[in-house]
Amino acid sequence: YFSDHDIFGNVKARGEQLSAGLAKLAEKYPTILAEVRGWGLLKGIKINDDAGVTAGELVGDLMGEGLLTVAAGPSVVRFVPPLIVTEAEIDKALSIFDTAVGKRC
Repeated sequence: YFSDHDIFGNVKARGEQLSAGLAKLAEKYPTILAEVRGWGLLKGIKINDDAGVTAGELVGDLMGEGLLTVAAGPSVVRFVPPLIVTEAEIDKALSIFDTAVGKRC
């Protein structure tokens, strides 16, 4: 299955897409978001200490919008999509994250 469906190629491409999208959002919201961390599809984005919101609060906001993420301590929102995630699904996740962060500004 992995070979027939180029799972590893998808992980690389979607991981790069997620990193680039999160980096753009960090530029858009510099008072809330900091650097992007991680490898493959396991990505995290640091929440600034003085952002006025914790990772757990953002994770709650995201869950309310239908996006499941994980707080990695008080200051990192972790994205852990499935290996078969699509380009459209990453775009949707980034859009939801953008909206949630924007509501906190």
